[in-house]
Amino acid sequence: MQDTQHMLEPKHRALLEVAAKRGLPSADGIGLCFQLLSLAKAIDRDCAARLAPRQLSEGKFVLLFLLHEQADGMSPHELADGAGVTRATVTGLLDGLERDGFVARRAGKDDRRKIIVKLSAKGRAEAGRLLEEHTDWIGSLFAGLSPADRASLRVLLGKIWQGTDAGRVARQEAMQ
Repeated sequence: MQDTQHMLEPKHRALLEVAAKRGLPSADGIGLCFQLLSLAKAIDRDCAARLAPRQLSEGKFVLLFLLHEQADGMSPHELADGAGVTRATVTGLLDGLERDGFVARRAGKDDRRKIIVKLSAKGRAEAGRLLEEHTDWIGSLFAGLSPADRASLRVLLGKIWQGTDAGRVARQEAMQ
């Protein structure tokens, strides 16, 4: 574990030291959890840094991605559902995307009360470029893993997820 200490945040190192000093049998698992959290945070930071020069957040990027696949556009509530955010959150994201020229809101053809969001020409071009760049970058994170390593990682992450509350709920729902 000593070689992975550098990736841990100071708060995680401190908690891990306390767990080790107390001789807690869970110290190894705690260390692995902190490594996973640190990795996720590092990926999140890198993602934000790659999107920021384009005035995009991860949330805005997700909306561009969803809209890129729908030539006829989508309603704000469909975007909220697809992105897994509230309608209030999607409204704020759309406000920013519209202000920056990535999307346009239009009244629906059949029902003028219904709003349809579509990518602008700028949004379509940027979404296409970003989708390719971003997926290439994400893929590069795992380039050092063999296909067998990737398969093992999928299995291991799945086992860990099953121990979470969300994993337990999903298992219970699947059994019903």
